[in-house]
Amino acid sequence: MGQTLTGLLTSVRAIAGRPGTPARGRPGGGGDQALLTALRLCGDHLSALAAAGPLTDARRTRLIASIGALTTACSTPGADGFDALLRTGQQALDSGGEAEARLALALADEATALRARSKGAWRLRGNALDALGRGEEAITAYERHLALQQNTAASRDVERRIATLRAAGDRIDEALTLFRAGAGTRVDTGAGTRADTEAGTGASGAAARLSRHLPAAEARAAFTDLVRLRTAEHGAGDPAVRRLAALYAEHRRLSDRDPVADPLLGGAEPIGVPGLRRLVAGRTVCLVADTPRTAEQEQRSGSPLAALIEGYDLVVRCDEARHTAPAARTDLHACTLRGDTPWKGPRWDRRAGARLVFGDPLPHWRLALRSRLVPGAQDRVGDATLRRPLHDPALLGEEAGAGPASTAYTVLRLLDFLGTPARVDLIGFEGPAALSPREREWVGTRTANTDDTAVRTLG
Repeated sequence: MGQTLTGLLTSVRAIAGRPGTPARGRPGGGGDQALLTALRLCGDHLSALAAAGPLTDARRTRLIASIGALTTACSTPGADGFDALLRTGQQALDSGGEAEARLALALADEATALRARSKGAWRLRGNALDALGRGEEAITAYERHLALQQNTAASRDVERRIATLRAAGDRIDEALTLFRAGAGTRVDTGAGTRADTEAGTGASGAAARLSRHLPAAEARAAFTDLVRLRTAEHGAGDPAVRRLAALYAEHRRLSDRDPVADPLLGGAEPIGVPGLRRLVAGRTVCLVADTPRTAEQEQRSGSPLAALIEGYDLVVRCDEARHTAPAARTDLHACTLRGDTPWKGPRWDRRAGARLVFGDPLPHWRLALRSRLVPGAQDRVGDATLRRPLHDPALLGEEAGAGPASTAYTVLRLLDFLGTPARVDLIGFEGPAALSPREREWVGTRTANTDDTAVRTLG
């Protein structure tokens, strides 16, 4: 890939020029300077990738291939490179990084300059701004897309996203109105402590920084500071503080996913960490491995293993079932998104009380849920707060360098973190279904008992 990348960069520079130099023009003439500017931006991105070292990410490899197709279009007399430009921008977004999102936005700007009435260009611009957390600007771009889009069905996703972004901004506006009302009616008796005074001053500063027009990360930080400092000033029992905290929670929920009413969830109820904690509280839980031996024994009428599994309050199964009977009881199904296009996997049509989907980055996770959830196949779906429990700082917060984890291990760690199940057992995790050495070591430190049915009890 090193030589391929270097060769492509050389071709890009030959057609579009280097930074700070004028473009040389397309072969065969033509005034598509926006295309050449876009190609130069791609060259800058390629240069940064080359400087970063060997490429191991398949998504970036596909982005490079898209840039190659754009280069070919720009170097072919009479060729229309607009579609290649949009594909390259979309591939940059699909790569998931911030630098790639900035590239996608820059390419979208050139695309709208080329064709101001291209609905695809405005959709790309909206998606790029959205990925960068610039919600209000994304709304403007999405609305330009909708004004050009004639297909009502194709507009629904964008309409829902606009509604979500607006709702998140409305929570900020209401929080600021609430703060100003409280600040205007507060009477200073002089009896407050120095800490109260500092908290009040700090809350004013946080409120001054907070705006719906801020990038998402900055708005989230300012909102967090406002809630924390207002709570320190007035206490968690204050009605205004409780409402402020509720607005903050709604803003975080809306920032991570679309509204609950999204029909793409198939009518299922989203649950987060508090909901999952309540679901498992005080209950006995077993994780059942999908192996031929376990499946055969479970299906055998009157078998001890079938009776054992039936005795648990919650039965958990992981990933795609290859051996387990279709009608086997599943109270909670967990799966991990793998590969570069996880939304293209088989649909989750087996019945489960609740379904947890682990995956990153967020856009791929969202797309997988929309593509693979089957209406009526589950009553609850884990929301975005549960999509990466091992690495989320709000949950376990582990470094990502430890390598991929099995779904069963992720579930075990999550249940251990929640700390509310009465008992958690593993059934059948031997042979092909065995956990990795690192995972077995962690389980071993929490094993209370191992018996002939291959059940490990975590204490």
